[in-house]
Amino acid sequence: MSKIRVHELAKELGKSSKDVIYALKGHGIVVESHMSTITDDTADKIRKYFTQPSRPARNQQQETAPRREEKTPRNQERQPFSARTQSFDGRPGYAGGERRQGNRDNNGERRPFNRDNNQRQGNRDNNGERRPYNRDNNGERRPFNRDNNGERRPFNRDNSQRQGNRDNNGERRPYNRDNNGERRPFNRDNNGERRPFNRDNSQRQGNRDNNGERRPYNRDNNQRQGGYNNNRGGRSFGGERKFNLDSAISKEVVVSKDTTRENRRNYKDNRDRDKAKNVTDGRSNRKGFGGKQLSKKNAPHPPVQKPKQAVEKVTNIVLPEVITLKELGDKMKISGAEIVKKLFMAGKMVSLNTEITYEEAEEIALDYDILCEHEVVIDPIEEILKDEEEDESLLQPRPPVVCVMGHVDHGKTSILDKIRDTHVTRGEAGGITQHIGAYVVEFNGQKITFLDTPGHEAFTAMRLRGAQSTDIAILVVAADDGVMPQTIEAISHAKAAGIEVIVAINKIDKPSANVERVKQELTEYELVPEDWGGTTLFVPVSAHTGEGLDELLETILLQAEMCELKANPNRNARGLVLEAQLDKGRGPVATVLVQKGTLHVGDNLAVGTAFGRVRAMIDDQGRRVKKAGPSIPVEILGLNDVPEAGETFIATDSEKQARSIAETFIATKREKLLAETKSRLSLDGLFDQIQAGQIKELNIIVKADVQGSVEAVKQSLLKLSNDEVAIKIIHGAVGAINESDVTLASTSNAIIIGFNVRPDNMAKTLAESEKVDMRLYRVIYNAIEDIEAAMKGMLDPEFQEKIIGHAEVRQTYKVSGVGTIIGGYVLDGKVERNCKVRLLRDNVVMYEGNLASLKRFKDDVKEVAAGYECGMSLEKYNDIKEGDKIEAFVMEEIPR
Repeated sequence: MSKIRVHELAKELGKSSKDVIYALKGHGIVVESHMSTITDDTADKIRKYFTQPSRPARNQQQETAPRREEKTPRNQERQPFSARTQSFDGRPGYAGGERRQGNRDNNGERRPFNRDNNQRQGNRDNNGERRPYNRDNNGERRPFNRDNNGERRPFNRDNSQRQGNRDNNGERRPYNRDNNGERRPFNRDNNGERRPFNRDNSQRQGNRDNNGERRPYNRDNNQRQGGYNNNRGGRSFGGERKFNLDSAISKEVVVSKDTTRENRRNYKDNRDRDKAKNVTDGRSNRKGFGGKQLSKKNAPHPPVQKPKQAVEKVTNIVLPEVITLKELGDKMKISGAEIVKKLFMAGKMVSLNTEITYEEAEEIALDYDILCEHEVVIDPIEEILKDEEEDESLLQPRPPVVCVMGHVDHGKTSILDKIRDTHVTRGEAGGITQHIGAYVVEFNGQKITFLDTPGHEAFTAMRLRGAQSTDIAILVVAADDGVMPQTIEAISHAKAAGIEVIVAINKIDKPSANVERVKQELTEYELVPEDWGGTTLFVPVSAHTGEGLDELLETILLQAEMCELKANPNRNARGLVLEAQLDKGRGPVATVLVQKGTLHVGDNLAVGTAFGRVRAMIDDQGRRVKKAGPSIPVEILGLNDVPEAGETFIATDSEKQARSIAETFIATKREKLLAETKSRLSLDGLFDQIQAGQIKELNIIVKADVQGSVEAVKQSLLKLSNDEVAIKIIHGAVGAINESDVTLASTSNAIIIGFNVRPDNMAKTLAESEKVDMRLYRVIYNAIEDIEAAMKGMLDPEFQEKIIGHAEVRQTYKVSGVGTIIGGYVLDGKVERNCKVRLLRDNVVMYEGNLASLKRFKDDVKEVAAGYECGMSLEKYNDIKEGDKIEAFVMEEIPR
């Protein structure tokens, strides 16, 4: 006979396994769990049981499942008995389902409350004892006990000494006084079957006390008649109950907290309803069993339900660039652990303090239908440098600031030299400009400020600063050379700065000059001459003969007039730092270009991280001046430190304000440095750091005469880094090489690069004793070449394979303790004792390694040439066969 499991039958019937188990117990079949098997006959009974139409309440009541299983034997199953919620059978006065009133003489009328119980109807011999609701209340003040003699007994819930009949004489009485010692189930018509616990307080009508509801301790229930019925509405015990067997079976037996709360709510509702119906009744605060007045302290207090706070639905959040998962959870109003779990399920090992980027946080938020926005970070430096718009009525014309740009050796400084009638180029090392020179030229009664920028590729930052601080750019292009890389870069800087460009085609006096070719090349970069239908002004000049220079100056003034250059001189000065250096006698010196206002001697200045008071000002011709207006370049003294080239200087009203601005710059710079150097250690990043540790580093200390040269040298050297050797600038500053620089180089194994500076005597002596490599240069080309040579010395050598000969295995010998000996013949080249060999069998490499020995006859030899026989053995390899080929090779180092 086939069998079926309980859970399979439950799934077939659309019921839970517990319902089926209860139904089986109702049929007298006990199963252990949902995995137990039952026969087909039993399964058919259960199917019929669940599919048959509903029956009268009494039949349903007989088929209900047991209420709760105890640890007592199955044939004597019993449950705790509660007089409040259970029914009795066989008591006098309960015949035929007829409802028996608690007061036998009351005839169904409501019995008045008698506090003293001395004249109580229906209790003939109670001797003034008050009768509780429960007629079988464990022998405690039991109603209808004629022989009670007025003795009050405490309420005993566990029924341990219950005296259910007046003639029992203290003996233990079974639940049913007439069932001859058999334990009677709580339901008088249940036929020995246990009735399930009805936790949902459905309208049970077979229960004489509670009508399916939990009866409160309060006695003043106005619907109670005769003391036994608590809200049954006068219906008899024999009436039909609308009882749903399926719902009763499906109820869970385990009493949970929710059930307790529900019962408490029912109690509260019932009590409030009773109070509303019987306001004048003084029994509202009486115990149901003892009849004592409840004190406020001991009165049962139903739980106060706290109103649930509505969780705010987050739809938009603002996120910074980096945020931790805990902070993200707080912003999204969800648990950070939930986000960690989500990422963990996605295969990411994170914690609440793990930092993620904005993009990663946005991706997480989108999963919860939350939109993200970038947090607007207010930069304190931008707030400080923010300038108010000027009143148009206060603006006055100012001289144009002209930047001369172009490729190296195309004649930029020579043109300025001719204009100023000076010879600046001769003073520059190598004949190339390595600083920004600022000069003021007067032409036709109007002033023009020229900035000469370097053309070498190393001075990109200087060219960029020159373009940003000027109004007009003169692009110098040699007529015999054409457009070159730095020419293209200068065009890009000028366009990025949004300034007008005037092209000066230089060296037109040379025989190889080709002006038209230069114009043609520049059209590719959107610089079209006016005579070709464009807007760019082209001026052919010759710095050697001076031809075309006046036309160039006139063109500059014409362009400046079209630009309407104006500034307000009557305000605090503001401008740019063109260059800065540390002078041995004068201290920090900065070359600045005033853009707005007028700078006076004695003004307080804030220049980036430096601040101070202007002690002296020197113009481009070396003269001391008291003030400098817009578009005038000057050198200033009096700062506490060398400022960065390209910084904005601001004249303040007090030294305290200048110091505060400098401190803000210092704090911001420190934060950026920490953010750059902060390394996040992870399992993935750990491997990268290990690999990075295998890369060799060349530490360099850069000292130069001006701040711009320090930047240029640092950028040029950093470009030399490759995959094997990394250039690391550990320190860069202006001024002479001193003792502290040498000490730093000694401890960090660094090279000192000096650009246009010399070491002092102490530094020179210490460098010799510490064996510190100190290189001094005046031209940047030489520094770059030397560093490249030093890097080549740090590179690992490269080797290539060189085949030196081939041999053939003609015979093999096996020698104990030695292995297989090869009797070979050298086919070509030679076989050396220290060479590496490769054993080939059918052109497949079987072994690659070293020779263990090489002999000719019985003598060890260094090499065997072609055409000779020899004996060989391979290192740790013996699988050799006749006819194998041996290829001999060596590894040779190749220069890099």
